[in-house]
Amino acid sequence: MASTELKSLQGWRYRVFLLSVAFSAAGYLGVSLWGGWREVLQTIGAVGFWGTVIVLGLSLVNYGLRFVRWQHYLQLLGHPLSLEPSLRIYLAGFALTTTPGKAGEMLRSVFLKHHGVPYSKSLAAFFAERLCDLIAVLILIAAGAWRHERAQPIILGLGIALVMGLILLHIPRWLRGIETWVERFSRPRLRSFLISIIEMVLHFRRCFAFSTMVYAISLGFFAWGAEGLGLYYVANWMGGEISLIEAVFIYAFSMLVGALSFLPGGLGSAEVTMIGLLLLNGMGEAQAVACTLFIRLATLWFAVLLGLLALPRRD
Repeated sequence: MASTELKSLQGWRYRVFLLSVAFSAAGYLGVSLWGGWREVLQTIGAVGFWGTVIVLGLSLVNYGLRFVRWQHYLQLLGHPLSLEPSLRIYLAGFALTTTPGKAGEMLRSVFLKHHGVPYSKSLAAFFAERLCDLIAVLILIAAGAWRHERAQPIILGLGIALVMGLILLHIPRWLRGIETWVERFSRPRLRSFLISIIEMVLHFRRCFAFSTMVYAISLGFFAWGAEGLGLYYVANWMGGEISLIEAVFIYAFSMLVGALSFLPGGLGSAEVTMIGLLLLNGMGEAQAVACTLFIRLATLWFAVLLGLLALPRRD
């Protein structure tokens, strides 16, 4: 299995990964120089060894809670895996988390195929995970933004739209209509492809039964909240005076901007957003830059490192 996994990182995936690493390294160097690299290094030193351990531990809480949710999806879809191979496959997906929209994490589907999990089901679990993460992040953002009266109508509007979308997802009539229409297609390849997509959507709907949805979103809420807590600790250790709810808002909003940018791993857009919000909350330039770089290394790049370590091992 090791050779298969390593081959999965060849070609465009491998080039995208190397480009994202080079791009981020150059970007982080530029940002450090902009903030004053001596001051940035001194500020990062204020976190210390145990502070680093705490923040990395909170990142592990994030990964762990999301893995629990992933295991639940696989069991729900009829393909439970034992802990060791499933955890390794899940972590291996992080190796390509710096692809646009984290699409590279679909690499898990390639590995799961060797365990008898059809692509339609593993991809359904992947998209269900992405949607639950989006909802959880939006809830964290709403909790922080609700204090501002001008933001309240926008939050209510988004909430109503989200609820209506979830209700529509649970109405099977439109899917049956599409399936009937697709079956009339004369081209077998196109018909087979579209039917596979419909099957994936049907599996996706199973991941959004009410009890499962509440459970999955709750895990996502605490998972991303844990990394927001990490930002709170780091910002205050570096001399900032930021409340917990504000820190969680800054982290969640930065992640959302990074995701919507569709840049690899949100590189650049997430960092600029986080630095800007930290500056608006009274942090000095060097402190805001140092805090952002530290958090991104301890969350995004820590996950990439774990993913790369998980790839070469055998089943």
